[in-house]
Amino acid sequence: MYKDVIKSAEDRMKKTQDVLKRELQSLRAGRANPQLLDRITVDYYGTQTPLKQMANISAPEPRMLTVSLWDVKAIPMVEKAILQSDLGLNPANDGKIIRLVIPELNEERRRELTKIVKKNAEEARIAVRAIRRDAIDQFKKMEKDSILSEDERFRAEDEIQKVTDEAIKVVDSIAEDKEKEIMEV
Repeated sequence: MYKDVIKSAEDRMKKTQDVLKRELQSLRAGRANPQLLDRITVDYYGTQTPLKQMANISAPEPRMLTVSLWDVKAIPMVEKAILQSDLGLNPANDGKIIRLVIPELNEERRRELTKIVKKNAEEARIAVRAIRRDAIDQFKKMEKDSILSEDERFRAEDEIQKVTDEAIKVVDSIAEDKEKEIMEV
Protein backbone atom coordinates (compact mmCIF):
# COMPACT_ATOMS: atom_id res chain seq x y z
CA MET A 1 0.00 0.00 0.00
CA TYR A 2 2.74 2.51 0.87
CA LYS A 3 4.65 1.22 -2.17
CA ASP A 4 2.08 3.01 -4.37
CA VAL A 5 2.86 6.31 -2.65
CA ILE A 6 6.60 5.72 -3.17
CA LYS A 7 6.08 4.81 -6.84
CA SER A 8 3.98 7.95 -7.38
CA ALA A 9 6.63 10.10 -5.67
CA GLU A 10 9.36 8.49 -7.76
CA ASP A 11 7.45 9.27 -10.98
CA ARG A 12 6.98 12.89 -9.90
CA MET A 13 10.69 13.17 -9.12
CA LYS A 14 11.54 11.85 -12.59
CA LYS A 15 9.26 14.49 -14.11
CA THR A 16 11.10 17.14 -12.10
CA GLN A 17 14.39 15.87 -13.56
CA ASP A 18 12.94 15.98 -17.08
CA VAL A 19 11.78 19.57 -16.56
CA LEU A 20 15.29 20.51 -15.40
CA LYS A 21 16.81 18.87 -18.50
CA ARG A 22 14.43 20.81 -20.77
CA GLU A 23 15.17 24.09 -18.97
CA LEU A 24 18.91 23.55 -19.28
CA GLN A 25 18.69 22.59 -22.96
CA SER A 26 17.48 26.08 -23.71
CA LEU A 27 20.59 27.60 -22.12
CA ARG A 28 23.18 28.56 -24.66
CA ALA A 29 26.50 26.76 -24.37
CA GLY A 30 28.32 28.20 -27.39
CA ARG A 31 26.93 25.66 -29.85
CA ALA A 32 23.96 26.28 -32.09
CA ASN A 33 21.07 24.11 -30.96
CA PRO A 34 17.51 24.56 -32.26
CA GLN A 35 16.19 23.93 -28.72
CA LEU A 36 17.71 27.26 -27.68
CA LEU A 37 14.61 28.91 -29.13
CA ASP A 38 12.07 26.56 -27.49
CA ARG A 39 11.13 29.06 -24.77
CA ILE A 40 10.58 31.98 -27.15
CA THR A 41 6.99 33.03 -27.75
CA VAL A 42 6.03 35.60 -30.35
CA ASP A 43 3.19 38.10 -30.16
CA TYR A 44 1.64 36.85 -33.41
CA TYR A 45 -1.35 39.07 -34.20
CA GLY A 46 -2.27 39.40 -30.52
CA THR A 47 -1.64 35.77 -29.54
CA GLN A 48 1.45 34.50 -27.73
CA THR A 49 2.61 31.71 -30.05
CA PRO A 50 5.66 29.46 -29.51
CA LEU A 51 8.26 30.17 -32.20
CA LYS A 52 8.63 26.47 -33.01
CA GLN A 53 4.94 26.45 -34.09
CA MET A 54 5.55 29.29 -36.54
CA ALA A 55 8.79 28.25 -38.18
CA ASN A 56 11.30 25.61 -39.06
CA ILE A 57 14.42 26.07 -36.89
CA SER A 58 17.67 24.44 -37.94
CA ALA A 59 21.41 24.61 -37.27
CA PRO A 60 23.18 24.56 -40.66
CA GLU A 61 26.53 25.44 -39.05
CA PRO A 62 27.96 24.86 -35.55
CA ARG A 63 27.58 28.56 -34.65
CA MET A 64 24.43 29.50 -36.57
CA LEU A 65 20.70 28.93 -36.34
CA THR A 66 18.29 29.65 -39.15
CA VAL A 67 14.61 30.36 -38.61
CA SER A 68 12.45 29.80 -41.72
CA LEU A 69 9.04 31.30 -41.02
CA TRP A 70 5.95 30.02 -42.74
CA ASP A 71 4.54 33.56 -42.74
CA VAL A 72 7.31 35.98 -43.80
CA LYS A 73 5.19 38.93 -42.65
CA ALA A 74 5.91 37.78 -39.07
CA ILE A 75 9.69 38.32 -39.39
CA PRO A 76 9.67 41.66 -37.50
CA MET A 77 7.59 40.14 -34.67
CA VAL A 78 9.95 37.17 -34.38
CA GLU A 79 13.04 39.40 -34.41
CA LYS A 80 11.52 41.52 -31.63
CA ALA A 81 10.78 38.39 -29.53
CA ILE A 82 14.35 37.09 -29.99
CA LEU A 83 15.83 40.46 -29.03
CA GLN A 84 13.65 40.62 -25.91
CA SER A 85 14.68 37.11 -24.80
CA ASP A 86 17.59 36.58 -22.40
CA LEU A 87 19.60 34.71 -25.05
CA GLY A 88 21.66 37.70 -26.14
CA LEU A 89 21.31 36.94 -29.86
CA ASN A 90 21.05 39.49 -32.67
CA PRO A 91 18.80 38.35 -35.51
CA ALA A 92 19.65 39.18 -39.13
CA ASN A 93 17.21 38.52 -41.96
CA ASP A 94 17.28 38.54 -45.74
CA GLY A 95 13.52 38.90 -46.15
CA LYS A 96 12.89 35.14 -46.04
CA ILE A 97 15.08 33.63 -43.32
CA ILE A 98 16.28 34.89 -39.96
CA ARG A 99 19.89 34.00 -39.19
CA LEU A 100 21.17 33.90 -35.62
CA VAL A 101 24.93 33.78 -35.19
CA ILE A 102 25.87 32.30 -31.85
CA PRO A 103 28.81 34.34 -30.50
CA GLU A 104 31.63 32.83 -28.47
CA LEU A 105 30.80 32.99 -24.79
CA ASN A 106 33.04 35.27 -22.77
CA GLU A 107 34.10 34.37 -19.24
CA GLU A 108 31.57 36.71 -17.61
CA ARG A 109 28.64 35.27 -19.59
CA ARG A 110 29.79 31.72 -18.78
CA ARG A 111 29.71 32.57 -15.07
CA GLU A 112 26.21 34.07 -15.43
CA LEU A 113 25.01 30.92 -17.19
CA THR A 114 26.47 28.66 -14.49
CA LYS A 115 24.62 30.73 -11.88
CA ILE A 116 21.40 30.13 -13.82
CA VAL A 117 22.18 26.39 -13.95
CA LYS A 118 22.76 26.34 -10.18
CA LYS A 119 19.51 28.23 -9.58
CA ASN A 120 17.52 25.82 -11.77
CA ALA A 121 19.16 22.82 -10.06
CA GLU A 122 18.32 24.21 -6.61
CA GLU A 123 14.69 24.71 -7.69
CA ALA A 124 14.62 21.08 -8.84
CA ARG A 125 16.09 19.91 -5.50
CA ILE A 126 13.44 21.92 -3.63
CA ALA A 127 10.72 20.32 -5.77
CA VAL A 128 12.11 16.83 -5.06
CA ARG A 129 12.16 17.53 -1.32
CA ALA A 130 8.58 18.81 -1.47
CA ILE A 131 7.54 15.54 -3.14
CA ARG A 132 9.28 13.63 -0.32
CA ARG A 133 7.48 15.76 2.29
CA ASP A 134 4.10 15.02 0.62
CA ALA A 135 4.85 11.29 0.68
CA ILE A 136 5.85 11.38 4.37
CA ASP A 137 2.64 13.27 5.17
CA GLN A 138 0.69 10.55 3.38
CA PHE A 139 2.51 7.86 5.41
CA LYS A 140 1.66 9.66 8.67
CA LYS A 141 -1.97 9.91 7.61
CA MET A 142 -1.98 6.20 6.73
CA GLU A 143 -0.57 5.41 10.18
CA LYS A 144 -3.16 7.64 11.84
CA ASP A 145 -5.92 5.86 9.85
CA SER A 146 -4.46 2.50 11.01
CA ILE A 147 -3.51 1.48 7.48
CA LEU A 148 0.18 1.34 8.41
CA SER A 149 1.88 0.30 11.62
CA GLU A 150 4.54 2.56 13.11
CA ASP A 151 7.29 0.18 11.92
CA GLU A 152 5.89 0.19 8.37
CA ARG A 153 5.78 3.99 8.41
CA PHE A 154 9.45 4.15 9.42
CA ARG A 155 10.31 1.63 6.70
CA ALA A 156 8.35 3.69 4.16
CA GLU A 157 10.10 6.89 5.27
CA ASP A 158 13.49 5.18 4.87
CA GLU A 159 12.57 4.04 1.37
CA ILE A 160 11.31 7.47 0.29
CA GLN A 161 14.52 9.01 1.67
CA LYS A 162 16.59 6.62 -0.48
CA VAL A 163 14.50 7.50 -3.55
CA THR A 164 14.92 11.21 -2.74
CA ASP A 165 18.69 10.90 -2.32
CA GLU A 166 18.94 9.13 -5.68
CA ALA A 167 16.78 11.79 -7.40
CA ILE A 168 18.93 14.60 -5.96
CA LYS A 169 22.09 12.82 -7.18
CA VAL A 170 20.60 12.76 -10.69
CA VAL A 171 19.68 16.46 -10.49
CA ASP A 172 23.22 17.28 -9.33
CA SER A 173 24.77 15.27 -12.16
CA ILE A 174 22.52 16.95 -14.77
CA ALA A 175 23.57 20.37 -13.44
CA GLU A 176 27.24 19.39 -13.26
CA ASP A 177 27.22 18.16 -16.88
CA LYS A 178 25.64 21.41 -18.07
CA GLU A 179 28.15 23.50 -16.11
CA LYS A 180 31.03 21.58 -17.71
CA GLU A 181 29.48 22.11 -21.14
CA ILE A 182 29.17 25.86 -20.51
CA MET A 183 32.67 26.29 -19.07
CA GLU A 184 34.49 24.36 -21.81
CA VAL A 185 36.19 26.77 -24.18
